Amino acid sequence: MSWINLSALWKIVVFGLSAGAGLPAICAGGLYSLSRGPRSGRVATAGADADGGTDSDVLIGGSVLGMIVAAIAFLIVLAAIGWGIYEVYQIGHPAVKK
Repeated sequence: MSWINLSALWKIVVFGLSAGAGLPAICAGGLYSLSRGPRSGRVATAGADADGGTDSDVLIGGSVLGMIVAAIAFLIVLAAIGWGIYEVYQIGHPAVKK
């Protein structure tokens, strides 16, 4: 089986698993980290609450650490997308020699 390049094959498999399943997993981890953290027990309503005031002290989002982890995860995914677009551009547009 000399026609199969095993060195290239394992590189393709590892890259395919990391980009094909790894990036969506990182994005899912970022979304999960956004959902973790402290939550307020009060629910925002359009009207007034029991003491006559408006419900303006509702906590939006999760913990600060969760938001930081999510931001890092989303930046990794965006960097991979940007790198992929750059590589496609480089392959599709070779330098024109005159």
